Amino acid sequence: MESIKKAVALGLIASMSLSLAACSGSSSDSSSKASDSSSSSSSSSSSSAASSGGEIRLVNGKIEIDQQLKKYAEEYSKKTGVKVTIESLGGGVDITGTLKGYLLSDNMPDIFVFGGEGDFQTWKDEIITLNDEPWVSDTDVAFKSSDGNVYGFPYAVEGYGIAYNKDILDKAGVDPSKLTNINAYKEAFEKINSKKDELGLTAVCSVAAESGQMYWSTGNHLFGAYLAQGLKRDDTTYIDMLKEGKIDKERMTQFAKFIKMLFDYSDKNTLLSGTYDDQLALWANGKTAFLTQGNWVDPSLPTYKATFNCGIAPLAFDTKDTDGVLADSPSWWAIYKGSKNIQAAKDFLTSLATTDEGAKCLVTDCGMISPFHSTKIEPTTPLAKNLMGWVKEGKTYSWQWAKMPVGIAQNATGAVFESLAKGDIDESKFVDMMEKAIADYVAQNKTN
Repeated sequence: MESIKKAVALGLIASMSLSLAACSGSSSDSSSKASDSSSSSSSSSSSSAASSGGEIRLVNGKIEIDQQLKKYAEEYSKKTGVKVTIESLGGGVDITGTLKGYLLSDNMPDIFVFGGEGDFQTWKDEIITLNDEPWVSDTDVAFKSSDGNVYGFPYAVEGYGIAYNKDILDKAGVDPSKLTNINAYKEAFEKINSKKDELGLTAVCSVAAESGQMYWSTGNHLFGAYLAQGLKRDDTTYIDMLKEGKIDKERMTQFAKFIKMLFDYSDKNTLLSGTYDDQLALWANGKTAFLTQGNWVDPSLPTYKATFNCGIAPLAFDTKDTDGVLADSPSWWAIYKGSKNIQAAKDFLTSLATTDEGAKCLVTDCGMISPFHSTKIEPTTPLAKNLMGWVKEGKTYSWQWAKMPVGIAQNATGAVFESLAKGDIDESKFVDMMEKAIADYVAQNKTN
């Protein structure tokens, strides 16, 4: 613990500046980024309560399932007598930086989110193995280290590509099942754009590329297509290159053409300055045909009274057909080894994995696909139902972006997407800047 505390302390000023930047902005925007239950408003009271053995605290990285988790935690507390505090961070907040601050102040939660291989390297000395937990044999997507030990509890399988409003596509005469290559998208975008006024659209697409808040959407999710689209799930060709600071320039050039086309057909205000909420609202209110998000938007759709038919199409940037979407466990929950309530934390995770109530929370309420084979409940929300079809057909590509160096999207590649969105660079320059950003970031992190 002392080693990571020293490392954190050395980077504290930078980390604090990132956190402050993430927390600035309008009050409505701030409320969408971090949500704590009332009992977690005081970190000192949470810490002392946890030491009593009567409470556990979970830091969740998906703000859109905050209320659903809190509802489950409340029912679980009534049933078991163990108070569960849910603290949710998201919408551009530097979660790793926030957790590092908690570590320095001896305010670590009992359970916390981590996002993949890079985050695991940061936290591997601070979390326990979960090899003997009853849910391990019931899932294929628990987080395992290179030595085969289980460290991360998977709470969902999520997927993304380009979400579409099928009602709009039907009116425009576009078949979403044909959207499997860049030329099909070009034809669809042109057709919808020509009928934009009669369809009541502001733009064809809703994309947000402002790198301060939306780096995760561009630098992780969209970039994930470059790394994995069209490949077998165990093909690590392009992520392996990235870890060496290299790119495939031909593939990146083709990817850049697709991203430029997406940006050209997007609402400019949302593209250049919109938040996640702005991006979602534009699509959910029927003002665009496409949205670059995934099934995690499902729980928010009732807020907009969105009842249209919808689905997810591939991020098919190549001229060749790639008929599949990107699906994986989005992140994992780990148990802090310094927790005084390790067994209570294990029990809470087991309840989510093995009980009907837990399945209902994750699948029905949160709108996610269960990562556990024994779960009988299937999703009822529209994008999750559509995603389940892709999963059942085996038409998915893996989230290789989760293996990227920590912070590369936030501190390097996200800004390249924003420059393309602004029109400051063209596709060729995008490739050059992406190549340099990746090479420089990897080299810098190898020497640190």
